[in-house]
Parts: sequence; C-alpha cells; structure tokens
Amino acid sequence: MGGTGRADVTIVGGGVIGLSTAVVLAERGRRVRVWTRDPAERTTSAVAGGLWWPYRIEPEALVGAWSVRSLEVYEELAADPEHTGVRMVEGVHAKIHLDSLGPWAARVRGLRPATPEEYAGGGLWARLPLIDMPTHLAWLRERLLAAGGTVEERTVRSLDEALGAAPCVVNCSGLGARHLVPGDGVRPVRGQLVLVENPGIRTWFTAADAASATLTYLLPQPGHLVLGGTADDGDWSLEPDPAVAAEIVERCARVRPEVATARVVGHRVGLRPARSPVRLEREARDGGRVLVHNYGHGGAGVTVAWGCAEEAARLVAEAAT
Repeated sequence: MGGTGRADVTIVGGGVIGLSTAVVLAERGRRVRVWTRDPAERTTSAVAGGLWWPYRIEPEALVGAWSVRSLEVYEELAADPEHTGVRMVEGVHAKIHLDSLGPWAARVRGLRPATPEEYAGGGLWARLPLIDMPTHLAWLRERLLAAGGTVEERTVRSLDEALGAAPCVVNCSGLGARHLVPGDGVRPVRGQLVLVENPGIRTWFTAADAASATLTYLLPQPGHLVLGGTADDGDWSLEPDPAVAAEIVERCARVRPEVATARVVGHRVGLRPARSPVRLEREARDGGRVLVHNYGHGGAGVTVAWGCAEEAARLVAEAAT
C-alpha cells in the first residue's frame, strides 16, 4: 500500500475527501500518492453516520452543485452495496419544508412532503444514499490502488514538506489544517453516536435544529442501528459521555419506542472539521508548485465528496496548463 515512486500529486489526508479526490485524479491519469496520519478506518470519516444531505455547510451556492454531483455518483455505487457500502434507503427529515431548501432540492428525485403516516410531525420524505463508512472507505482505498495510486501512513509537519515531494499538493487534511494552515479558522464540531442492535427499523429519521447542539437521528446500517447525536462546536473531547449517550437514546426512543430496550453495542465520537465557508481553491507557490485546498466540510464531507473531488481535480488540471 505504501509507495516510494515519484508522484505528480500528493494528497494530504486519507478520509473520505482525500480518498475521493485521489481516486478522481488517479483515474484521470495522474500519479497520485496519499499521505495520511491515520489509516482510513481511524479517520473522522469512519465515524460519520453516512446519510447524504447538505447539512451545516457553506457556501450554499456551491454546496448544491457539489452535493448533487455526489448524489449522482452514490446512486450508481448503490448498485453494488456489498462492496461500495452505499445503499439507497427511505426516510424522513422532520420539520423541513421544500420551500426552505435551495435549488439543488429539485435534483433529488422523489423528494416530497412526508405523509402523516410516515411522520405525523411533518417533514420531507426521501430515498437517499446511506453509506456504511468503514466499508466505503476501504472500497475507495482499493479503487485508488487499482488506478495506480499509493497510500502511505505519514504525519505531515508542513505543506512545504509535501510540496517538496511533488509539484502539486491537495490539502484534504480536515482538522489537521489547523496545524498546516495556522489561523485559518477550521474548528471541531463534536459528534457523539450510540450503536444499538437494530430492533427491526429499516428507514432512517432525522430531526435537526440549526440553532441547537442536539440532534435526533436513527440510521439503519448493516449490523446495527446508529443513534445520534450532537453538534458541539469547539469541543475536542473524543471520549463518549455516558450522560449524553443516555440522552441520545431517550430522544430516539421518543421517535421509535422500541429503541429504548435495544442493546447498546458501541459508542462513537468524531470531530467534524468545520469551516465557514469550505475552502476549495488553488494557491500558487514558488517554483511553479501548486497547492489546492479542499477542507472544512464539517459534517457534510460524504455529501459533497465527489463534487469537491472533481472541482479539486479541475483546479489541478488548470494549474498544469
């Protein structure tokens, strides 16, 4: 999986943003190497709930296009869920109305108001990609290797270090950008999840208040049901809080009472790399070197991953012409 050969492009960061970007570039003929501090299964991406939806991410004018492009890719990948980890699953976003969404919503096939039988409190029904992130990340890595890319576990101390090894670097470092681009403003938004044995729930459910740090969602993933969650801005703790876990289960049980007695099988905590807005731009460096930034996607990294990967690849290509 490691590689010592010369690369055209070094990707710094091995989460869903970094691996998706690496795949796009490698499949377009670039010699790509990923430098990642942690293996994919230990990145923040591996902890994500995995439901496609543009959530707490800016700029809205660009996010819509990135999200829709990613949706198109996931719809194709859902034909092989065992390998890609992508399934199309029905569910309800509580208390969201179509007229509150941007133009991108018109591109989501079948998106409509929920019926009282689907959710009495009102909201939107949708059939969306629900992605088992550990499976998907492993598949991305294998797809990259098949395209000739390499992955090396390596802590990058500076972007200059990466630029010294390749003429082009794409910075997909997530929260690591705090150290690589000091003062840029990327910050953690802590998310805590509870995993329980699934009592038979086949549809997902979300209820989010943009002004609140508490979320309610149920996501049926293979082998378990994911219950969430939290959005604690600026909180760096990676330790699960038992009191918060109990509150999460209680909130979810108000939606689906059978959850109250489901056996807990695990806890997860992840730090979303948030920035307002996402940084996706090219920066010229001395000696003709090129640095492309692609970070700060918060909790919507999987939602925009392919759209942002293709935009980053375009920026790389423009720099080479």
